[in-house]
Amino acid sequence: MGQPIEKITSLQNPRVKELVRLRDRRPRDEAGVFLVEGYREIRRALEKRVTLRDLYFSPDWFLGENETALIEQARAAGAQLFELSKEAFAKVAYRERPDGLLAVAPQWKRELKDLALTAVPFLLVVEAIEKPGNLGTILRSADAAGCDAVIVCDPVTDLFNPNVVRASTGVLFSVPCVVGESAAVHAWLRAKQIRTVATTPAATALYSDVDLRGPLAVVMGSEQYGLSEFWLKQADQPVRIPMAGQADSLNVAMATIITLFEAVRQRSR
Repeated sequence: MGQPIEKITSLQNPRVKELVRLRDRRPRDEAGVFLVEGYREIRRALEKRVTLRDLYFSPDWFLGENETALIEQARAAGAQLFELSKEAFAKVAYRERPDGLLAVAPQWKRELKDLALTAVPFLLVVEAIEKPGNLGTILRSADAAGCDAVIVCDPVTDLFNPNVVRASTGVLFSVPCVVGESAAVHAWLRAKQIRTVATTPAATALYSDVDLRGPLAVVMGSEQYGLSEFWLKQADQPVRIPMAGQADSLNVAMATIITLFEAVRQRSR
């Protein structure tokens, strides 16, 4: 059965305080860990053999009948278990309606040289994404489109933000992600002979009129400012999504989905 499970009821318990602190980036980075909340997210982490340092659970918040099996799976994989009272779990959870499961996992760092590319690479590059929810949704889109990897340039929000993990529904554990500086990423793409297609409202070519087959990196900019001058100048092909109404731009996550799946359509012909 392993070690006995420690039960925590006090809101002043040091572990409860640590979990609250780990919502913020600096304590996460200093400790080299991050939070994974939710049954689906934790299950996907375990499926991808992500190490879970600790698993906190509170039966009072469980939504189904599969939680016990997941807890035992985490224990078998080496996680230390802690049972929290309903009040203590409400203190550490960041979801409005938690499901009683919260894990702490070590952060990882992957380099460009670590990426295993397919014969015809298909990559997504995003620059200076500000909102964790958008970055998480972008990761889900890249996973659904079958991208080899997501490269996050000059990030404003970090990959291990709890809301990135949440919005990605655990896809963070299955899509290879690299964080890098734009110039280094561009040089690497050029060395690999991967063509860059950058989305910008100023482009004349429509995204659907451009050949998106072959080695490809789709490049998307930030919510507020779009792509930087660097990418606008260095990208091989600027494209735009046609806008018929008064709005002059789309949410970056939505624009990413549209562009990626046009590439999927073309590449499947």
